[in-house]
Amino acid sequence: MVKEHKKHFLHRNMSDILNHIEENHKETQRLIGREYEQLQQLLQNAERVHHEKQALLESKKVRIIARGGGRKPKLSIPEQIILTLVYLRHMTTFQLLGIQFGVSESTANDTFNYWFPRLRELLPSSLLEQVKKNAADHAIVKEILTEYELIVDTYEQVRERPGTRDEQEKYFSGKKSNHTFKSQIIILPDGRDIVDVVAGEPGPKSDITLFREYRSEFDPQQRFKGDKAYVGEYLITTPIKKPRKGELTNEQKEQNKAFCARRIFVEHRIRTVKIFRVAQERFRLNPQKYEQVILTICGIVRLRIGALILPL
Repeated sequence: MVKEHKKHFLHRNMSDILNHIEENHKETQRLIGREYEQLQQLLQNAERVHHEKQALLESKKVRIIARGGGRKPKLSIPEQIILTLVYLRHMTTFQLLGIQFGVSESTANDTFNYWFPRLRELLPSSLLEQVKKNAADHAIVKEILTEYELIVDTYEQVRERPGTRDEQEKYFSGKKSNHTFKSQIIILPDGRDIVDVVAGEPGPKSDITLFREYRSEFDPQQRFKGDKAYVGEYLITTPIKKPRKGELTNEQKEQNKAFCARRIFVEHRIRTVKIFRVAQERFRLNPQKYEQVILTICGIVRLRIGALILPL
């Protein structure tokens, strides 16, 4: 009797996730970080990618049991994808996630680790990544971008303490008094798209050093806007720095104020990324997954702001 009640309870909770979204479309963005219509597009495309990969695996198998045999998954494909999105959005533990979806902790973990690479494949993290597979398109986009002054900034995220002393020293950030990852985001002037993303660099690395290491991704004449961390870098416009033992004039202060107002879009875009708690709070997953997780979230953000349109 207790077992039957438990099964009914788990099944009811599992169904409630989709039911709540279907009955409350406006709650979809709060729950998983995207609009209902975008979710439907994502589910459709992710399911297509899943079936294509499964078909490829089936074609290579030497079958022991008949096609269609074996243990059936406890969650439908839409539920598996939503489980993955819920983790990225809220970063609950896999134990609680399993309870919420009516599966074991290990199943919740396995489901996330299967689907987030599928989402990563489906959702290019930046404009440059989206066109990179086609050399001609990539060259054209890089040339078009020179017409704009792109905005660049970085942010740090606390990670788990590394195991070795060398890694601890490499990732310890004096600014945050903790071990951190650093990510760089470059956007269009009005913030309507993410142009390029670098994720998972050591936190202590200076912003200008990180920028210089990946500067070759752009046209040599590409111009940028940056904060005072980029002072002295060629083709990056920065605020006027206060002279040593001096003060800025009122006119210079007004110029800096106007400059910050034009540059604020990158702060807004970083905030949109940080809506997903896995990109904001202490990163608890395997550190080797950090880059791919952040790039996946950037792809989700691009879908959310309308920069990335998935086929119907």
